[in-house]
Amino acid sequence: MDHSPFYDFLAEHGIVYQRCDHPAVYTVEEAARLVPPLPGAKTKNLFLRDHAGRRHFLVCVPAAKQVDLRSLSETIGGSRLSFGSADRLRRCLGVEPGAVTLLAVFNDPGGAVSLFVDEDLWQADAFQFHPLVNTATLVMSRQEVARFVELTGHALRVIRVPQKMAS
Repeated sequence: MDHSPFYDFLAEHGIVYQRCDHPAVYTVEEAARLVPPLPGAKTKNLFLRDHAGRRHFLVCVPAAKQVDLRSLSETIGGSRLSFGSADRLRRCLGVEPGAVTLLAVFNDPGGAVSLFVDEDLWQADAFQFHPLVNTATLVMSRQEVARFVELTGHALRVIRVPQKMAS
């Protein structure tokens, strides 16, 4: 068993999950190829910043959803959203590119990153998330995810994430 602070936290709070180790994956496409079939909704997690770089957002959507960042800016009240840099990602959520995950709020004890989950995704009974590294996937029920987020001191806001229109 992995005795990192993250897994210790899950054990301490009795958070139930299924773990699957696999080769490193950096994209949704690689995950589809390299991660064995697992229960739960596949997720895509976007680490975003506002134009001034003062506000940070973690947005979780279904893996196949193409997000319209311009419309999302209006939805969540962030000015001109863009992707956060690798350095900013490490500083704010303690993970590397390719390992962005809702579970990274564990590394944000000050609550500096606002968490949003797409309402279509949140209807699933369970979800697949990386456990802070992209060489494993955890499957967790919606109830366990909600409890995990609450235990980290974050608020999980369910919103309608705008999708890019097909061109």
